[in-house]
Amino acid sequence: MSTGHGPSHPIGLAEPTLIDHRMKGVPGGTAPFAMEDVAAKGWNLLREDLPLPVAVLRESALEHNSRWMRRFVERSRAVLAPHGKTTMSPQLFRRQIDDGAWGITVATVHQVQVCREFGFSRVLMANQLIGRQAIRYILDEIDRDADFDFYCLVDSPEGVHMLAQAARARGAGRPLQLLVEGGYRDGRTGCRDLEAALGVARGVKVAEPYLALRGVEGFEGLLMLGTPEEQVSRVDAFLVFLLDIAVACEREGLFADGPIILSAGGSAFYDRVLEGFAQAGIGRDVRVVTRSGCYLTHDSEFYREQFRRLLERSPEARGLGDGLQAALEVWSYVQSRPEPQLALLTMGKRDCGFDLGMPVPLAYSRPGRRERPQPLPPGYAIVAMNDQHAYLVVPPESELRVGDMIASGISHPCLTFDRWQIMFMVDDDYNVTSAIRTYF
Repeated sequence: MSTGHGPSHPIGLAEPTLIDHRMKGVPGGTAPFAMEDVAAKGWNLLREDLPLPVAVLRESALEHNSRWMRRFVERSRAVLAPHGKTTMSPQLFRRQIDDGAWGITVATVHQVQVCREFGFSRVLMANQLIGRQAIRYILDEIDRDADFDFYCLVDSPEGVHMLAQAARARGAGRPLQLLVEGGYRDGRTGCRDLEAALGVARGVKVAEPYLALRGVEGFEGLLMLGTPEEQVSRVDAFLVFLLDIAVACEREGLFADGPIILSAGGSAFYDRVLEGFAQAGIGRDVRVVTRSGCYLTHDSEFYREQFRRLLERSPEARGLGDGLQAALEVWSYVQSRPEPQLALLTMGKRDCGFDLGMPVPLAYSRPGRRERPQPLPPGYAIVAMNDQHAYLVVPPESELRVGDMIASGISHPCLTFDRWQIMFMVDDDYNVTSAIRTYF
């Protein structure tokens, strides 16, 4: 995996990030202190040094997932630009760049701004750049920093005209680098057919030197209808369409100099993307960029199931040994046992995402016991959540009692990260070793 541009200075703002008890998960009465000093506090989750609910990241699982994805992508000779919207944490971006990522993917200009504040130089905005302030900011950054290697998408002649007009009026010294976005019927953004894509690409060519066509992009992750086999068939057909766009653009000489970028691959079908783009047959140097964002923390439900299917499809993935592990846990207390088969937990929608499934109860710990958390057997399930409560159905013989601590995995990490300003890193004994900050 090629190493991308990283920060020109250590992760952090000019002033250190301060942690205090106004942040969720921090003990009451904690005076402000620098985030990098959190390990010196000697906090341990199982010893109840932290108020619950609290979200933690298991360091060992993060390290394992980093190594696994690096090996998998390297086998395809592709590069990884992980989607930063998953975590919006510069510390985790840094980890991914240090592990060989080519760059960071984002979805909005706000997310670009966070990347730039922390010194990340190669950014792929997998979305349309639109609006006066957004375009102005990107053009400002391109002019200000010769190392800023920025890419974004375009899928309409109107979008091309808007970007070309702004760049021309400014007299930009470097072109705005664009990828034609391919889409599909009833999908999200993206050109629906080859002729529409070529029309966009020709418009970019006409707008040189203010614009430059650098490649073709698409997102296959919403092709989820039907059986797993039907999903894969739709994904493969979509990838062929993206390749058709690239071949046609190259045949007409529409691409700017440099490698042609082919980019797709969310967190569900990146194996199909890497295999589908492996033999592009374009006749020029091709850089395949995949953009999985959820691999680093993985999850305990939705992406766990998607990864199981990936292993079934991919002998290469199975050959890499132990697969991805869930690194993100949200801990809460049992606060009420009002019925024999019901426990209420001190967490809810303000603490965990629930768009792709409820949190998954994993283990429990009873304060005062000197032992690791005990796995919860089958029969435990979170069936509903309010803002600050979770409804945990338990077997009739359950010995859970008020005050017990419950570890829950999550489904879809993106919408849990955005509920926490800071998250603590823990070792396998749940000692707090560091912390990360998010910027949603």
